[in-house]
Amino acid sequence: MQSERVIETITDALHSQPIIRGLFLSGSFGNGRADAYSDIDFILVSKDGPTDEIAGAWKAAVERTGEIVKWWDRGVRPALINAITADWTRTDVIILRPEQFAAHSQASLRPLFDHDGLYDQLPKERPLRQATPERLLREFEEFIRILGLLHLAAGREEYINGVVGIFHLRSKLIDLLVEETGAPDRGGALHLNRLLTEEQKELVAAMPAPIVEREAMIETHLAYAKTYLPRARQLAKRRGVPWPERFEAVTWDKLKQSLGLTRPY
Repeated sequence: MQSERVIETITDALHSQPIIRGLFLSGSFGNGRADAYSDIDFILVSKDGPTDEIAGAWKAAVERTGEIVKWWDRGVRPALINAITADWTRTDVIILRPEQFAAHSQASLRPLFDHDGLYDQLPKERPLRQATPERLLREFEEFIRILGLLHLAAGREEYINGVVGIFHLRSKLIDLLVEETGAPDRGGALHLNRLLTEEQKELVAAMPAPIVEREAMIETHLAYAKTYLPRARQLAKRRGVPWPERFEAVTWDKLKQSLGLTRPY
């Protein structure tokens, strides 16, 4: 079923139910950036929030669009239900009380029905959200921690685990680059292209591929350290985040003692 038809079918199924006060599109369908690959994100507003009654009404509405082959009901997050139908249409709904809905903005939503005029009470836009200093510090420390585990992977000859560590470092690098761009609407995890500059994309593409072999594993860890840490230091300085100097210093000391490695920047 085509996305707009799915949206229409679910809207029709829920519009007349008194317990549901509003239904809105969020995500890429809410902000007008949807494409043929987008999932359909909904926000449903109910006075009592994500009750079993609301979840049952939602499931009945989704079933009108096709056979449900995957159903995650308020497990990942207390207010979130994920579904996939047999044609691989993905629908997500977040079920909120009216006071929780007030945290959104008009720019991020498309009203489908709104019995209480909730949409008109929202601000046009929300200020740009940046990671808090505490969150950034934790990100920097996590990169250093994963880098430090290199001595363990090498010492135990756990090269497969070492490659897993490289994927974590890659993820942290991408998170850093996205934070650098300050994109006002980051969207879901599968919207990376529009969040990175061309320079950033080339940087990520040029990083060495993980290989399950000792020297390659070590060299790739160092390549990520050389790329990530100077940029992270610059971001920390711009945001007023104290750099974890002592933690980084003892990590490099450990890598030098165990593997003869020196700081590559």
